[in-house]
Amino acid sequence: MITKRAFTVTELLVVIAVIAILAALLLPALRNAKAKGTRTVCMNNLREVNRGLRMYTDDFSDWSPSTPTTNKSPSLHNMVAFTGFKKLIKANVGLNTAPSSKDRVFGCPADLFYYDLRLGGDGYVQRGFRDESFSDYSSYGFNAGTTNPVLASNTPGLAGKKVSSVREPAKTVLVAELSSLFPWSWHEAKQPLAVENAVFNDAKNMMSFVDGHVSYIKIFWNSNRIESGGISYVRNAADYDPPVGYDYKWSAE
Repeated sequence: MITKRAFTVTELLVVIAVIAILAALLLPALRNAKAKGTRTVCMNNLREVNRGLRMYTDDFSDWSPSTPTTNKSPSLHNMVAFTGFKKLIKANVGLNTAPSSKDRVFGCPADLFYYDLRLGGDGYVQRGFRDESFSDYSSYGFNAGTTNPVLASNTPGLAGKKVSSVREPAKTVLVAELSSLFPWSWHEAKQPLAVENAVFNDAKNMMSFVDGHVSYIKIFWNSNRIESGGISYVRNAADYDPPVGYDYKWSAE
């Protein structure tokens, strides 16, 4: 006669504990692998967009895009200075349809939220820039530069300039994630996702450069406010070049 032996309660608890420990060890590694894969997709997309923009400048005697709206400040719902380049280079990256959130090459898979920090705005929004018409369904923006109405002079940027005039092509931004303009990070977002954690210094973003390479780097943000007309403003990260120690610049000089 064969006697069947079942697990005791203690043995089952030991097995469950072992599985829990293994899961605790494996889940962070799986999350890191997924995040790295997402960054790789975003990096490849940005490299392709960069190439498409350089094809545009080659076709227009080395001149970078310039539109009547490049005198707009980079702010929510006012991004056309930075995203208007998309319609100019769509054919260069194989797109011939109307703008859509399905435009894969212009959508970073980590672009799943943004912050509406306008007075009376929506705060944390559970949609990406790639899902919004006001950004032309793009996660990426051209380093256009602006004339910020509360600044004394133009902010740095490349709109309407010859690419050959850029003095440091390996350090000067050509196209970047839109989140870098403010900045926040889609890839290493501060938790919890709330307005008080929205913009912060050293937010890490994908940036592509005039020489064609793409890097995942930290963005400088100066939280000092400026006063104009009795109103206090916080400057965006794209309004100025960073100090020494950062691996990028917005200006051509």
